[in-house]
Amino acid sequence: MNGAGKTLESVDIRTILKSLPHRYPFLMIDRIVEIDGEQSAIGIKNCTINEPHFLGHFPENPVMPGVLLLEGMAQTGGVLCVLASPEKASAVVYFMTIDEAKFRKPVMPGDTVEYHMHLLRKRRNMWWYRAEAKVRGEIVAEAVLSAMMGEPR
Repeated sequence: MNGAGKTLESVDIRTILKSLPHRYPFLMIDRIVEIDGEQSAIGIKNCTINEPHFLGHFPENPVMPGVLLLEGMAQTGGVLCVLASPEKASAVVYFMTIDEAKFRKPVMPGDTVEYHMHLLRKRRNMWWYRAEAKVRGEIVAEAVLSAMMGEPR
């Protein structure tokens, strides 16, 4: 459920841009196709060859950097936190921890990454999520992430 008390089916890029301070080239989600309040979501990233990280990672064999997969997971979780806390409209979500990170397969230009987020627990202004990045239904990366909502500096 979102802050208004109903489940959203999807979140478009305009809502993502209102929820997060990230902008190109560091915005790692294009939309959220499924969301259930702060409980779970599936974020989508369409990987294209014209993204700047593919120029140097690696020129002859472009692979999406693992750290950007983690960032996409964190951004998807961040949108969940913001939409679940409309009373904190001026707050910012800060990435706190990465645990149990594993990278299983490379992500290449042309792939669509799905970030599957599932709430593990919440305490006050902190959230912990189990995250899986999938391409064509196969896990390519996974981690446990935490975030905190705070005031901008």
